[in-house]
Amino acid sequence: MQQVNQATDLYTLQLPSATESITLLENLIEELADKYKVSDDVFANMMTCLNEALNNAILHGNKLDPNKKVIVNAEVDGRRITWTVTDEGPGFDYVHLADPTAPENLEALTGRGVFIIKHLADQCVFNAAGNEVELLFKI
Repeated sequence: MQQVNQATDLYTLQLPSATESITLLENLIEELADKYKVSDDVFANMMTCLNEALNNAILHGNKLDPNKKVIVNAEVDGRRITWTVTDEGPGFDYVHLADPTAPENLEALTGRGVFIIKHLADQCVFNAAGNEVELLFKI
């Protein structure tokens, strides 16, 4: 039996903690979607999730600190893309988040990002500290 090793392609962005960084990430998402022929549905889910993850990293993790960076990695392996978004903040307790669908939270202006990410990505894993999220999408 012959074993075939699938090549893995890696991409990295080191982004300043500024909302303008979102454009750089969107450009990479579009580039990878074109290169790997990602379906429109998966593309939309990736764009939504990664926008949320980067926005959270910049605003909540790094608190818009210009001296802190957000590292975004994309690993394309066969028919999946795994994205990792890491900030330099202290992290957060992702286990005990308020349920944004609970009646008392429906009109809250924040608190939906992680909920959205967990529902749109094929897999969502936070590191123990809560300052890194890994998102897997089947393409």
